[in-house]
Amino acid sequence: MTLFLALLGGLAFAGKAVTHMLDDGAVCVRTDFWGNASLGPEGLPVADGVKATSSTARLCQDGPSTGQRAADLGGQLPWLLFVALAMLLFSRLLDGVVKEGPFTETVARRLTVLGWFVVVGMPVASLVVGWSHSWLVASMAPIVGSGPTFDGPMELVFAGLAAVILGRIMHQGVRMREDLEGTI
Repeated sequence: MTLFLALLGGLAFAGKAVTHMLDDGAVCVRTDFWGNASLGPEGLPVADGVKATSSTARLCQDGPSTGQRAADLGGQLPWLLFVALAMLLFSRLLDGVVKEGPFTETVARRLTVLGWFVVVGMPVASLVVGWSHSWLVASMAPIVGSGPTFDGPMELVFAGLAAVILGRIMHQGVRMREDLEGTI
């Protein structure tokens, strides 16, 4: 079942990428840069062809450039890829548990790999999403500027660290069991 979900996530990733790049509609992005501003008669300082609504601005660009379309896609695809790969690693972990049992070297190694993937993958995906979003906003409203930001839940990094630690504990437990079996 988890392998099916991983494959479904990979298919969603590929489908979203292809359909989004071939789409010719407007690209929209939200920014809180003007969160406390009031929209006066002169509006917000945005680029030509960009429409802005509300003080938490929703910027839409008709006829976006390829870079804007890619940046919009960069705000969506990293999470799909992260989830698909995490589900694939989780599926391999469960396969190891079913085939060999829960307290084996294979399961400990796969749990550690899954943990490191979450620890490293979450911040990387979050940074890609944040920077894509920031760049897209800056391309539509140059006054905002762009820079590296994190955009996403970082709490899962702790779960990844817990998986790494548990994998190391299981690895040591397997070694101790093997040593004990060797002495008896």
